[in-house]
Amino acid sequence: MSGETAAPASVSTHILDTSVGRPAQGVALTLAVRSGRDGAWSAHGASTTDTDGRCKDLPALPEGTTHVRLDFAVEDYFVHHKATQQAEEQQDAPRVRDSGAFFPEVAITFAVTPGEHYHVPLLLNPFGYSVYRGS
Repeated sequence: MSGETAAPASVSTHILDTSVGRPAQGVALTLAVRSGRDGAWSAHGASTTDTDGRCKDLPALPEGTTHVRLDFAVEDYFVHHKATQQAEEQQDAPRVRDSGAFFPEVAITFAVTPGEHYHVPLLLNPFGYSVYRGS
């Protein structure tokens, strides 16, 4: 491979609200990138989840990217979603939050390799979340 460089890495994501078993629509997110473990973060894109809970317009990552951070602004989603109230009513813990969301934001950081695609779904509910590398 004389002088060929690998295609840049790419990222996609979607959010499923597991408290209602449906996609989480209207969640804003930002994408930041860095080169090297000690590199500075640089804003690289932003999007909002569609009716299927997906962001289909995230830009390809710049050459040299080694780490990606997705920041999901979930507070507004939960403040305006009735599932949160239903979930809170099922909890034994007293309501001590004033923000309307136990997790007002979720930040996911992961390492990337050039030429690879990374699909990173967020499974979300009012009191917890999980992520994984999808396909």
